[in-house]
Amino acid sequence: MRRSEINTAIEYVMRACRDEFRLPLPPFAYLTPDEWKGIGEDHREIVDNMLGWDVTDFGGDFKKTGLTSFVFRNGNVHKPEVYQKPYCEKLLYVMDSQILPYHYHWNKMEDIINRGGGRLSLTLYQAADDDGFSNEDVTIDVDGRNVTVPAGGSIVLSPGESITLRPHQYHTWQAIPGEGDVMAFEVSKCNDDFTDNNFIDVGDRIPGVEEDEPARHLVYADYKHYVTF
Repeated sequence: MRRSEINTAIEYVMRACRDEFRLPLPPFAYLTPDEWKGIGEDHREIVDNMLGWDVTDFGGDFKKTGLTSFVFRNGNVHKPEVYQKPYCEKLLYVMDSQILPYHYHWNKMEDIINRGGGRLSLTLYQAADDDGFSNEDVTIDVDGRNVTVPAGGSIVLSPGESITLRPHQYHTWQAIPGEGDVMAFEVSKCNDDFTDNNFIDVGDRIPGVEEDEPARHLVYADYKHYVTF
């Protein structure tokens, strides 16, 4: 993914949070690369727990298949004795018509909440023993109400609505075309994007970066190149 695409995506979401959704972001959302180089030990939790920006195109066309997210808080499945938070909260910004590819999580249970904008359509399958799509029904919770849909069935979330997804439940979503961007939130168990995602037929979840212009904002995969404590 090109650095220019990452810069543009982050700044697009910053403006949307400020102007359309009135969502304040924490100070570290606005740190420049030079400021990241100078941060101290007091920022270690941000770095260790992958807080901050993440932009991915899943190896394809970002505007068609992609996601911009911001992780506000997270525990750490690898260092639970150090970081005792058992939960994660993140912004999942889905542009009009943008798709998140099919995937499931081995360990994470998550709530996806439509906080505003257009509607978000999710399609669901249970994972089969061979890691493909099962033909069995899928049972989820929609705003605390137990719901069962057939394999490949869909749930549409209007603003204010939410869904609870369990481990081994394949899901894809799309911001319904023509209805605008969707500001979704995830509230979940601890998140680890390096070890707990099983995607089908896509490129890298955390893409390599083509440095076609200087970074103006870092994604959490950049921290190891900038932070020196």
